[in-house]
Formats: sequence, structure tokens, C-alpha cells
Amino acid sequence: MNFPLYIAKRYIRSKSSNNAINFITIIAIVGIILGAASLFIVLSGFAGLRDFTLEFSSIIDPDLKVETTKGKSFILDENQEKQLLNIKGVANFSKIIEERVIASSDGNNHPAYIKGVDQNYNKITAIDSVIPYGNWLYPDTPQIVVGWGISNRLSVFINDYGKAVTLSVPKPGKGQISSQSQALNQVNTVNVGIYDINEELNNKYIFTSIQTARQLLNYEPNRVTNLEFKLTENADEDQVKEDIKSILGDTIIVKNKDQLNDAIYKMLNTENLAVYLIFTLVLIIALFNVIGSIVMMILDKKKTLNTLFNIGATVNDIRNIFFYQGVLMTFIGGFVGLIVGYIIIQLQSSFSLVMITPSLPYPVAIHFKNFVIVMITISVLGVIASKIAASRISRDLVKTS
Repeated sequence: MNFPLYIAKRYIRSKSSNNAINFITIIAIVGIILGAASLFIVLSGFAGLRDFTLEFSSIIDPDLKVETTKGKSFILDENQEKQLLNIKGVANFSKIIEERVIASSDGNNHPAYIKGVDQNYNKITAIDSVIPYGNWLYPDTPQIVVGWGISNRLSVFINDYGKAVTLSVPKPGKGQISSQSQALNQVNTVNVGIYDINEELNNKYIFTSIQTARQLLNYEPNRVTNLEFKLTENADEDQVKEDIKSILGDTIIVKNKDQLNDAIYKMLNTENLAVYLIFTLVLIIALFNVIGSIVMMILDKKKTLNTLFNIGATVNDIRNIFFYQGVLMTFIGGFVGLIVGYIIIQLQSSFSLVMITPSLPYPVAIHFKNFVIVMITISVLGVIASKIAASRISRDLVKTS
């Protein structure tokens, strides 16, 4: 049996004759419990906020998106289409034409992005699930589906055939412009649906058929601005990327969902790191109590330490006793703190204790990696604190009776 560890366990279970030392020890353990619970709660809160933020935007995000690095659009021929569908791991893909436009109706104007999609788009994303009013597009028709923000700005609802929405883009070319028809390409459309994702996207996209987008932009039938892919369940994403590049050439770039939302990911990760560091500092302060508790215990057990030294225990053995005691205090406090934090997160998830709005509870998510992060942080800091406290033991201290 490990002699220092055995004695350390006895010291953990036993009470000191000095009530002040018992009180300091309890304060130290409670500090660790609260620190571990707080860190876990904050990490779970940020995990929930991250999932909530990306939940809705990912509805219209494909598994992979192909964009060109040369110009705005590229040609996709029939042979390439067949090759793309034959790639192992590709369930389907949709051809997209995307461009900035001005939408206007009854004197109301709004800058937006037109997104012309083909009939496969419903198989790539779950756009149907976020259309509370109206319906999705019928193919080969001058119909559009707009977000709540665009609907409000243009004062249009659904299936109002007496109120057309005009989409306009500048015509390419040079020379003097003498009329609006020379300056702009325009198509008249009818809104048939309203989607609701989030504030940013609700003001950004106007969905229409790819035929309408081609008409507006004067694109030939095989020209697209990007492709959006849905992968099979066990697809090798990296291999699929390589296969797509080998078919379409070096002038395209393939992005996954993380890369499509890289700005959001960077912001959330930066905030998560900042909060983690702040609460780690709180843990460090709490672990000063552990150092103080162990030092007080050393002074209280001075006579016992002298006895242990006289019966053959080395100074290093005696140091290890209090080192193990500090480590055990940290592990026990960290474990209990994780249990407390887990219970609080479960209560928030089940009973919505904290609300952002009257109808929206603060989102939380329990991820296994957060348990690991908290326990590793507690362990490392606890080992350092215990080592610092145990190092106060010297030969002169244990030899003094």
C-alpha cells in the first residue's frame, strides 16, 4: 500500500482538534465545488448558445458548397453533372445562381440577394420547414419566397398577384445611359411564401427558380454561381472535396458548414475562450484556499509529523502525504462540482429557470468535452496548488517536536 496516500486519506476523513482548521478546509472544498460547477455551467451555456445560433442558419447551409475563385460564375456541363452525382458520398446536389439585387414593390425598395435554385434544392436543405406562411416555389415560374424582414420592408404578403415584386440588377456594359431599361435588367415576380430563420437571413435572401435568375442576369443555361451538396450519412468529407475539385478544376473552392459560418465560429470561440480564462482565474483564487488549508494542517499535525519521521518516514514521504491530501480535496471538490453543475443545467433544460425573453429560455447543451475540460483544469490547478503547499515541509520542521 502507498503509505503517504493511506495517511492522506486518513487526514481527509478525520477532523482536526482545531475548529478553525476544519472551517478553513470546508471553505476550501466548497470553493472548489462552486468553481467547478460555475465553469461547467458557463461552458454548457456557451455550448447551448453556439448550437442555438447555428441551428437556424444551418437549415439553409448545405453539407458542402462549391464557389469559383475566378469571377462570379462558372460553366457546368452535362458530363460534369453526371460525374458529380457518381462521386461516392454525394447524395445529391443543387445548381445555384446567386447575385445582389434591388427588390421593389409600390415604391418600397430593399437591397437583397437573389438565390435562384433548381428542383433539387429541397433535397439539399430543409427550407420547407421554415416557411410558416405560403409554400415553396413551383418550378419554371416567376415566383419568389422572401424572409419576414423583406416582406415587412416591401409590404408584401403571399399570393398577392396584384402586387408584383420587381427584381433589378445593373446591366453590364459601357456608354451613356438614357433610360432605365438601358441601365437595369428587371423581372416581375409574385411572392408565394415567407420564411423565418433569423433576423440576418430574413433580410438577406430572396429565393426564386433558377430559370428566373438566369433571365434576370442573362446567364446561359449551363452557367451557375455555385453548387450545394448533400452528403450521405457516412461520407468521407475530405475525399468528396478532392473528388469535386478533380472534376471541376483548380478554379473552384469547396467549403463545409464550418467554413460557411467561419465568422460566427470565430466570434463564439473567442468569447468562449475569454469566459473560460476568466473562470479559470476564479478557480485559481479558490485554490489558494487549498494551499492555506494544507499549510494550516501541516502546522496542526507538527507533532504527528515528528513521530512519522522518527519511525522512518522520509521528508519526501511526509511531503507526499499533504500533496495527496490536496489532490484528493481537489478531485473530490471537482467531481461534486460537476454533479452540481450537471443538475443545474438539467433543471434549466427541463424547467427553463432562466429566460431570455418571456417565451425563449436561455439555451444550454451538455457536451462530454466540457466534463473533460473542467476536470483537466481542476486537476492541473489542484496538483500545482498541492505541490506548492507540500513544498513548505522541510527537515527542520518535521524534526522539531
